[in-house]
This record gives sequence, structure tokens and C-alpha cells, in this order.
Amino acid sequence: MSSQGTKLDVVGRDPIGGSRAVRRLRRSGRVPGVLYGGEGGAVPIEMDARELRLALAARGAVLELQLGGEATSAVLQHTQRHPVRGETMHVDLLRVDLDVRIHATVALELVGGEDSPGAKEGGVLEQITREVNVEALPGDIPEAITHDVSGMQINDTLLLGALSAPPNVTLLDDLEETVVANLSPPNVDADAEDDAIEQETAVVGEDGEAAGSDGDAPAEAADEDAS
Repeated sequence: MSSQGTKLDVVGRDPIGGSRAVRRLRRSGRVPGVLYGGEGGAVPIEMDARELRLALAARGAVLELQLGGEATSAVLQHTQRHPVRGETMHVDLLRVDLDVRIHATVALELVGGEDSPGAKEGGVLEQITREVNVEALPGDIPEAITHDVSGMQINDTLLLGALSAPPNVTLLDDLEETVVANLSPPNVDADAEDDAIEQETAVVGEDGEAAGSDGDAPAEAADEDAS
């Protein structure tokens, strides 16, 4: 059974007015958006910015939109954010049937990397895949899928097939081909470069002259030329 959605009050808006009207809307603390999909057509909407932020605090949450006295279930499909301030500029909301499975993108979080044997030996954990595609009922879509990598060794490769999906959630990406993370050996090239620089510093003095050279030699050579 799907979980109850997070309530969010929205109202229809007049799309006439262009970007100037949208800017006034945002300055008043409102966020423009579009509700589409399902059996209805696309409807321009607006909502309170703070209420939207609270409603979307849990990623993947089903929203119970209150629009025109009716409740409509929807999920966030796309968000446009300000490139500097990070504020929500526009949202696309997709109507959903709580009893019909849908496709969604879910964040993938790795934990325990610092405690893995490979990391303790100086290895570097690189996460390749940070989002996965899933299929589930709207109410079953998780905020994120978490996987423990505390057992990874140097040169280990983690494939998507090693992850366990939450109950009633199906992973849609290729389980045997999708690389989630690698644990690479320490960067020996960087260490060798540091050693080479230290050796060069030991051979060449701080004043740029070769170690053991006679600072008066150039002057003696000049005297021989003059004679």
C-alpha cells in the first residue's frame, strides 16, 4: 500500500504576461510550475516557495496537491534552480496514480568508505554512479538508496548488481555493466614525483648552484682569459 503524500497547496496561474510576470511572482515568494501527465492536460500553477521547500525535503516524496478544491497526487519531475543562490525557480510536477508503478531517478549514497581496508591502505574510492533509475509505486520510491562499502579492498570494483534494492523497488539499470565505484591503488606517480623533487633539491643548492661547486671558479676563468 502506498504511503500518504505530503500536502501542498497550489493555485492555477495565468501564463499570459511572460517573464516579467514570472519575475514579479518570484519576488512575492511564489514559485511557478506546471502540472501535467495522467488524464489531464498541462496546467500552469504556482505555490508558496517555503511550503514547496518543506514538501520536497524528502526526495521522491509523493505530493498531494490541493488544486481547485480537489486532491491530485503528483511527483516532482524537474526542478530549475538559480545558478548562484540555489533558489527554486520553476518546477514540473507529474500526475501519478498511486496504484500504478512509475519510473524515477533516485540518489545513490555510499557509506563506510573511510573504514574500508583499501582506504586505510591509502587507496582512493571513486564513486562513478550517483543516481539510479528505478520502478516502483509512487509511495514506495525511496529518498535514496544506501550501500555499505566498508569491505572494499584496493582494486575492487562495485557493480550495481551487488546492491540490494528496497522492498517493492526494481532497479532498471544494467546490473552487470553499471559500475558504481572503484577503489584504486594509491597514486604512486605522485609519490615518485615528490621523491624526484626532493632528490633534485638535495643536489642543487638553494642559490641554484650545483652542490660542491666553487663559487670563485667563474672569476678564475675570467682572469685566465684576460691574461
